[in-house]
Amino acid sequence: MSKRKNISDILIHLHPDLSFDATSCMEKCLRKHDGVVGVHINSEQRPHSVIVAYNSEATNPGEVLTEIRKCDRTAVMLSA
Repeated sequence: MSKRKNISDILIHLHPDLSFDATSCMEKCLRKHDGVVGVHINSEQRPHSVIVAYNSEATNPGEVLTEIRKCDRTAVMLSA
């Protein structure tokens, strides 16, 4: 029996001076966060942003942003 997941993406803008160590730590923490199914940081093309895919039945954008702000207090969620 397959369980269907409601997957959504959000784009978060990071501070331009965020260190590599802080970015790596943030990525590890996000991957452990319940409901997060993917984290993508393209350090060459968009070094100041992260795309997070999450199961909307297990977490929400506010919780994801709160997790990111543990490493970058100035992180901002971008909306369409």
